Amino acid sequence: MISGDWFKSGAAGFSTLLMIIGQTRFVMCGFLNMDTAEKLDVAAAMVSGVRNFDDVLRAEIKAATSKVQIKGIKVGMKGKETVKLLL
Repeated sequence: MISGDWFKSGAAGFSTLLMIIGQTRFVMCGFLNMDTAEKLDVAAAMVSGVRNFDDVLRAEIKAATSKVQIKGIKVGMKGKETVKLLL
């Protein structure tokens, strides 16, 4: 729970695949493709080098689609700050 809101989570057994999903936007690990997210006009931000959800919240945003940038999310922001803006 972050700021009183619940997020869905999941992990794959073959590698670490992490996403924090809001209602229409998400923060994802580097396992997923930002070019595809941009082409599909998805509001997404990416972190890398993470192994768990605490790492996602502490990590810096490495990439952000144009749709999520409209929400004020920028490369270099911390994951936790980003998630709060996604609420």
